[in-house]
Amino acid sequence: MKRHLIGIVVVLILSLSVLQAPASDRTEGIFEQPLLLTSAGQSADVQLAGVLIKKAGLTYTLNKTASDKDLEGNKTLVLVLGASLKGLGAAGLDMAKEKARVEGLLAAAKSKNIPLLCLHLGGADRRGQTTDEMAAAYLPQAKMLIMVKSGNQDGFFTDICRQKNIPLIEVEKTVEASEPIKKAFK
Repeated sequence: MKRHLIGIVVVLILSLSVLQAPASDRTEGIFEQPLLLTSAGQSADVQLAGVLIKKAGLTYTLNKTASDKDLEGNKTLVLVLGASLKGLGAAGLDMAKEKARVEGLLAAAKSKNIPLLCLHLGGADRRGQTTDEMAAAYLPQAKMLIMVKSGNQDGFFTDICRQKNIPLIEVEKTVEASEPIKKAFK
């Protein structure tokens, strides 16, 4: 009986180790350059993402209001999740127009087999109903999510990533996102 119980425990431990494979096995070398960087919600976080991507030494184009034609020549789409009413107003957009723009962009990327990397860099401060709605709509199409951990205290992003089998990398501070972004690219 004791051997049988030990055998079951060993099998369970091995099963859990397979389910929780090291992040590096699933999160490195997934994407190719050049990349198109854009916003979903027009937060200032897209500018910050540009700084992080530049620090990572990647070739990219930043276009906060990118459309399907901007995908030309790019091999990856990076979408920064975070809604800002101020940012939307400055871009001359309302939420309906922003959602239509992002949905059109994602449909075009899918038709061209351009993979999606999502970033959520604003932490808890960038969370809200609109950001959550956008994340729930767009994140399921992503091949990976890199985010600031404080934005996931309720497990919202973890739940979506788990359901869709999307690798999730959390960092404590925004500046720390540069390294996993770099590693995500070939």
